Amino acid sequence: MKVLKLSAQGLPQSWISLEEAVLHYAAEEVRWEAGAEIAVFHGGHNAVTGLQSVITVNSIIGTQGVPRINPFELRPTLTNQKLFSRDRNVCAYCGHHFHEEDLTREHIVPFGQNGRDTWMNVVTACKSCNHRKGNRTPEQAHMPLLYTPYVPSLWEDFILRNRRILADQMEFLMAHLPKSSRLHA
Repeated sequence: MKVLKLSAQGLPQSWISLEEAVLHYAAEEVRWEAGAEIAVFHGGHNAVTGLQSVITVNSIIGTQGVPRINPFELRPTLTNQKLFSRDRNVCAYCGHHFHEEDLTREHIVPFGQNGRDTWMNVVTACKSCNHRKGNRTPEQAHMPLLYTPYVPSLWEDFILRNRRILADQMEFLMAHLPKSSRLHA
């Protein structure tokens, strides 16, 4: 289970472990909380009062300090998992839905024609369509794209990089997606 760590201004910073979240709470760096309480940690007893320390962790925390991520400079890393999620496991050529193991990262302009490995030059393709297209562009192969590629926003990237998002975390992230996002249900 991961905690969604945000800047004090509400911009996503990272997915952190429960233990990392406890450290933020203990250091009094948590400015605000959202979402549900997901864990309770019991610490030692105070020598003076005899009370045991307790830290309750929420699923979303806003922490103090200068944000590490500038949303205007974001260039999300390209991985097959995030690509397939962005494209909803749908082949850009035949339009069928596949399991991840049956998909490939397909370069619209192939490397052999000076294509690059960037979000705007890749789509999800089934192995059969990728093989059929080969080292050609969609136009050369007479295989038009059924959808266009795009670079995920900061909010989309946080959804794409975590497979086990809690409902309240997903609701928070989805509320900030661009209207054009394919991640909207």
